[in-house]
Amino acid sequence: MVVQADDAVFRPVRAGNPFEETVERLLQAIKLGVVVPGDRLPPERELATRLNVSRVTLREAIHALTEAGYVESRRGRYGGTFVNEQLPKPRRTPAKRLARDLAAGLDDALTLRFVLETGAAEAAATRTLTDAERDHLQRCLADTNAATLTDYRRLDSRLHLAIAEVTGSPSLTSAMADVRMRLNELLDAIPLLQPNLDHSNEQHRAVVDAILAGDPQTARQTMQEHLAGTEALLRAFLE
Repeated sequence: MVVQADDAVFRPVRAGNPFEETVERLLQAIKLGVVVPGDRLPPERELATRLNVSRVTLREAIHALTEAGYVESRRGRYGGTFVNEQLPKPRRTPAKRLARDLAAGLDDALTLRFVLETGAAEAAATRTLTDAERDHLQRCLADTNAATLTDYRRLDSRLHLAIAEVTGSPSLTSAMADVRMRLNELLDAIPLLQPNLDHSNEQHRAVVDAILAGDPQTARQTMQEHLAGTEALLRAFLE
């Protein structure tokens, strides 16, 4: 079965400030495409149980995201909390400032991403995937290929998470979601260049094809090349 990304994202919050952690988890689900514009979040009682927070804390977190423009609450029989069709535009902090703020954490995040994502591609290709898993990968790939510039980063993240999902490891999916959030603000600070996106989509196709063909070596190598290209572009804009 597909390890659902929402299970990995809507996991019990860590010790600390439950309000901040809940806001972080909900934002992670939205920004990584686990719940998409127009989707309804899980019911309040279910979501509070999954996050292991009180319903009061969950309501406060949802209120904060409503004020920020990410979600809206609807009443009635088909009501609930829905992700807004138009999401707030990412705040464009200069890439060099973000890199300076991350400092040594940038190398750490890039190294962690490399290990997790190449390993995920290889592990996914070693499994005999179900029809549902194969369809899930192909659907996420098609969505990324058809994405507008506005939606590209979110759908790109969703595809990479889908690769982790079909490994069958919830822990890997959670770790991938966390490192993606660490890097996405920095990636948002550099321009989306159409030639680069075209090449990225070709690499996505090659990775997914290798996974579906059950070719772990090619899946790992192609993902490695894909990540190296993204890192090179990122560092070029930081220098």
